[in-house]
Order: sequence, then C-alpha cells, then structure tokens
Amino acid sequence: MAIVEPLADTSEGRRRLGIRSPATREPVGEIVVSRREDVEAAIVKARDAQREWARVTIAERARIVRSTIDILVERRDEVVETIIDETGKTRLEALMMEIVPACDYLNFWSGRAVEELSDEKRKLHGYLRPVKRLIMHYRPLGVIGVITPWNGPFSLAINPTIQAVLAGNAVLLKPSEVAPYSGDWAIKLLREAGVPEGVVQTVHGDGETGAALVNGGVQKISFTGSVSTGKKIAAACAEQLIPYSLELGGKDAMIVCADADLERAAGGAVFNSMLNSGHVCMGVERVYVVESVADELEERIANIVRELRYGAGDDVDVGAVFWDRQLPIIERHIEDAKTKGAEIVVGGEADTTNGLFYKPTFVRNVDHSMELMREETFGPIVSVMRVKDEEEAIRLANDSHYGLSGSVWTRDIQKGIEIAKRMETGSVIINDASMAYGAPEAPFGGMKDSGVGHVNGLGALRSYTHQQPILIHRWAQKRERVWYPHTPKTIEEIDGLIRIIYGTALKKLGFFS
Repeated sequence: MAIVEPLADTSEGRRRLGIRSPATREPVGEIVVSRREDVEAAIVKARDAQREWARVTIAERARIVRSTIDILVERRDEVVETIIDETGKTRLEALMMEIVPACDYLNFWSGRAVEELSDEKRKLHGYLRPVKRLIMHYRPLGVIGVITPWNGPFSLAINPTIQAVLAGNAVLLKPSEVAPYSGDWAIKLLREAGVPEGVVQTVHGDGETGAALVNGGVQKISFTGSVSTGKKIAAACAEQLIPYSLELGGKDAMIVCADADLERAAGGAVFNSMLNSGHVCMGVERVYVVESVADELEERIANIVRELRYGAGDDVDVGAVFWDRQLPIIERHIEDAKTKGAEIVVGGEADTTNGLFYKPTFVRNVDHSMELMREETFGPIVSVMRVKDEEEAIRLANDSHYGLSGSVWTRDIQKGIEIAKRMETGSVIINDASMAYGAPEAPFGGMKDSGVGHVNGLGALRSYTHQQPILIHRWAQKRERVWYPHTPKTIEEIDGLIRIIYGTALKKLGFFS
C-alpha cells in the first residue's frame, strides 16, 4: 500500500504529502497539495484554452490523441516503473491492466470521434417532415473535472480524459494522492502528443483539492471512487445543476452452476479475486456454488491459492496492498468472518515484514451475516458460499446494496444469459469476470450504490457534449398558418390537417411515421 503521510509545509505554507512504496517502504516522491485558489486558477486557464481547442476539427483532435499511442508504447517502461513504485502491483498487472487498456482506449475513442461527434442530419417524422430539417450538433460542455482512484491510476485516468478531450473539452485531472505520478502520466503523454497545455492539466492533492474541483465551476464531474465520496459529489453537482458520472464500489457475485466447467471456474474465481491484489471494483468478491459441485470447486480453488506467490519483484503472482488504509479493512473482514464461523483454508493474515502484503486467502463456509459477504473488502481473498441451487444463488447475489457487475459460470450459454438478466447489476459476464470495463463498446456503470450513469459505450463521447438540436425551416413563406391573427380558416386548416395525417389510410401505411 502506498503510504501517504504529511510532510512539513513548504516555506509558503502549502501542505505537502509524501508517498512511500507499499512493496519496499522506500520514498517514491511527494506532492504539494493544490488549494482552492490553485484549482480556480487552473479552471480559468482551462476555460480559455478550451475555447480554442473546440475550434480544432474533430479529425485533428482524433489524430493528436491517436498519436499518443506511439509515445506510450515508446515510454511504457517508464510508466510501468512509476505504477509499480506507487502501487506495488506486479509488472504483468501493470502491463495488462494499465498499458494494454490505455492503448486500446486511445485507439478506440480516436477511431470513433469523427463518426460520433460530427454534426448529424436526423430525419423528422410526421407533420414536421415536409417543413423542417433537423441537425444535431454535439457541443463541448467546457471544462471537465476528472477524479480518479488509486487501483488503476493510469488507465482509469486516461480513459475519461481522452473521451472528454476528443469531444472538445478541457480537462482538469485530480488523480488519487496515493498514486499521483501514475495519473499524471496521462496528462504528460497527451501534452507530448500535441494537446495544448491548458487543455489538459493536473491538480494534485487529497479531499481538499477534490472538493475545490467539484465546487470550482466546471461543467461536468467524472468520478471513480468510494460510495461515500460519490454521494457527496452527487449532492454538490445537483446544487450546481451540472452533470456527473459516478463509478463507485462493488461486491460482485460469481454464480457457479452445477454444469459449470469447474477447472475454468476455479481458475477464474482465484484470478478474478486476486487480480491487482484484489483491488478491482468489478473483481469477484462473492462466489456462490451449487452444493452438488461445491466439494470439487473448493478443492480446486484451495490447490491454486496454495501455489500463489506474493511479494515484490517480477517472479510473483500477487503484489502489495496498494494503500495502507486498506489493510485494516481487509483484516477486519477476515476476523469478523472467523468469529462468525468461516473457515480460513489458505492465508488469512498480513505479512508486513518487508513491505505491506496480505497473503492470498481462501475462505469457505461464509454467509451473509459476515462483513466479508456484505461490504467491499478490496483484498486478495476468494470467499465461497454453498447454495442449494441456482435460484438461491440468484437471490443471494441480489441481496446486496452494491450492483456493479457479476458473472455466471455454466456450459449452457442460454441458461447463463437468462440468469444474467435476473442479476441486479450494471453488467454481467458469462464464463469470465472483471472484463466489463475492458470492452469500450459496452456501457459500464452500476446499479444501487455502485454508481450513477455510465462510462464507455457507443454514446460515451457524446456524454461530454450538450446535444444541441438545430431546426431549420425548409421553405421561404413569410408566415406560418398558425401565426397571428387567428381566423376561422386557421381552425379549418388545422382540423383538416389532423384528418389527413392521423385519420386516413396514409396513417395506416405509415406515411407520416
């Protein structure tokens, strides 16, 4: 876990925060906290730059953003080292969860920009069609505040940032104080590619800085983080009447049906529970397995978890816990489960000898009285609960105030689809997990306490615009029939129009639909 600690103020009285590596406890760097006046100045700069950026053609914006890929590929080792230093995640995870998706997002959104953001002629229906034309213009909102978390500090920063920038906006990014340099790489790379300095900026700090950004007069907030902070942001945005998207916590359920491929299910349960040290909002946090196959699944899971290697370096499977504040939560959930009768089959304890690690853990005999099955644990733990049948699994999966994602494991794909439709989650994956955010074509967002709105999906770029309809009159007559003064002939003409359009065979033929 990155260890964030206050340092002595600067000579100007500005707060400083020091960051130490969770894997080695060695200092990584420090940040000076951006105050309200710093954020306000950045917003003014962004607003000025955005006006010019909005005049750049969509195709040119897309060209600049796409060129970031080449720079990222060339400098990927530097980015990866920063991510590892700040988070303690493994090199493979840094490549797989940060570099690969970042390249994909840059490629995908720049490829969609011209089609999705260009003015669009839209055909009108009914009585308006002969007399009006409609053009849809996708007008940039202005300045966007992007607040990102510590579990995917680079990829989760670059994705919303490039969407907003492609749509013609300026972005102020406030990365987590736990991994500030990793987030800052998104801005550095875009600037190196040619995005003007004022269009993309970073403001560093903690909650004080985030609050200043939310209340600073931006036109939208994109937030990924905790439920409690998300609710505060929603209230602040509502007060200002500005849009927002909230991607919040998860407690994703994995349903293992009696006909599942148990070898794949066991591997998937462990991988998707341990990936990124368990710090994945749509990672597996609850496994419900049908009783008839539970013994075999649990045995397979135990065998895999026993072989996992944890620690620092490139020859491990599971890295450090990213943030020192997360470790007490993990420990509390495990202790609560043990007290209430759960069995710790493998692991179940921290190792802080050389760094801040939690041993890969397998827990069974869990139930919904335990925090481990109710609250977001965000640690390298696979928790398995036996159920009578798939109906009970669905009921328990839905018994949560979270609803981000979930998974169904079965050889019968149609059955899997039917179960998926009954799950109260923003997305569902069949025979895999933790993948919903990685498909940019798919809208990603949660139900219940897991969020509001979506990131990604084919309307994502437009969500950073005001969809402005422009209606154009087709003909050159000087006045409309319904303009003043009204006469008996006006009534006669409108009444006749109703009969012709809605009361004749033309309607039945769909002529005006």
